[in-house]
Amino acid sequence: MLNILSIKSKLILALSVIMLVAVTAISVANYKVSRESIRQELLTSGLPLTRDNIYSELHRELMRPIFLSSLMSRDTFLRDWVLNGEKDIDKIQKYLLEINDKYGFITSFFVSDQTRKYYHQSGVLKRISRMNLHDVWYYEFVARGVEYDLDVDTNEGSGGELTLFINYRVEGYDGTLMGVAGVGLKLDWVAGILHSFREKYGRRVYLVDPFGKIQVHSDQSLINRSSIHDMEGIGKIATAILDTRDDPTSFEYDTQGRHLLLSVRYIPEFDWYLLVEQDELDALGAARMNFMRTLIVGCVAWLVIIVTTALAVNHYQNRLERMAVTDPLTGAANRRELETRFERAVSRYQRGGGTFSVVVMDLDGFKNVNDRLGHLMGDKVLAGVTHGVRGMLRPDDLLARWGGDEFVVLARGGLGEVAALAERIRLSVSGLSFGDDDEESGMPVTVSCGVTEYREGDSLDSLTARADAAVYRAKASGRDQVALAQT
Repeated sequence: MLNILSIKSKLILALSVIMLVAVTAISVANYKVSRESIRQELLTSGLPLTRDNIYSELHRELMRPIFLSSLMSRDTFLRDWVLNGEKDIDKIQKYLLEINDKYGFITSFFVSDQTRKYYHQSGVLKRISRMNLHDVWYYEFVARGVEYDLDVDTNEGSGGELTLFINYRVEGYDGTLMGVAGVGLKLDWVAGILHSFREKYGRRVYLVDPFGKIQVHSDQSLINRSSIHDMEGIGKIATAILDTRDDPTSFEYDTQGRHLLLSVRYIPEFDWYLLVEQDELDALGAARMNFMRTLIVGCVAWLVIIVTTALAVNHYQNRLERMAVTDPLTGAANRRELETRFERAVSRYQRGGGTFSVVVMDLDGFKNVNDRLGHLMGDKVLAGVTHGVRGMLRPDDLLARWGGDEFVVLARGGLGEVAALAERIRLSVSGLSFGDDDEESGMPVTVSCGVTEYREGDSLDSLTARADAAVYRAKASGRDQVALAQT
């Protein structure tokens, strides 16, 4: 029995391990496939599409102030005012103030190349100088010879607030340089646009100049202070990023234990690079949820299968065990089970657990039943007798088919107690009738019983031999009676 249980446990354990490994392997494989699919989709479609959408929206938002700055650079009023010697400061101040009020800029300005005066909507802010580090932007812009550029700097006209300046070259009617005009946008406003992109697309967006310095970012502490060359992870690919002027490109890099996907596009109108980043973990949220669902469903299925298997194994094991110890015709115990129970009874007896006795029963005239009613009816009689006898036994008693029409009862108790049990059995059987209800075919069945008590050193064969001898005496005395074995 222990060996059978051990085999069953090993079977269920092996099946559990196989199922668990299979469920886990399938879930992990599915997750990896989903992860690679999402990664490829992001690199080839998702990020580039988002990048181009952001480019279009950012381009639309910033081209308006660029366009207005270009109008300022070509405004005949401004050029005529300069040609007339910049005499009436109130006129330029009113002109700049109207631009601010009408279009909502934080500042508008004109820097004269002739007088080096920095005109502001509130008047003359200062006179620029090559010696002033804050004025270097002007000389660098003029030296580059470009039509316009974008520059992030502190705004001296509004208490040092970070401002995105759009500088536009102003030339006279003859093409000579007259100065630089333009407008300033609150960097908070630009950062707000980037933040709205992050909210809308779920990706981080920022802008860097051709040297890798961050110009616009939702984290203003990085602006003009940090370069992608010096940042962890992205610094390794910074040079490659800044070489992507011709074609938008996608990259991957790792930083602080995270894997980031990056798409880059150069914006020639701003001379900046647009960077759109996606944390792979954030993108894989749906895949991770699917992985967890697959794993949970798989584990539930595994548990159901294991429980079902255990129940099925137990069911068939119990069935096999019953078949191994049961007579298939009558349902009584077979000789093997009788031998096992006899050994237990002997062991219990030797430990002082009390005596036991055996009743051997033999049906009277059973051959006549087979001859008159047929073997099918004979089988029915055997099954019926078994059922009747069982009803007379105590829970600890055992009824076994010994062979043919002979049965053995193994019961606790001495000779007298078990003889009384045998008498009750005899009376019970004698009350049974088998066959049709008509008088010709219906016939009663009786049983002759021999009873003996276990003696020290008895084997099952010696014990049943004494009881069998008592059965012969009962039959010789007229049948349908109980006889005790002779001492």
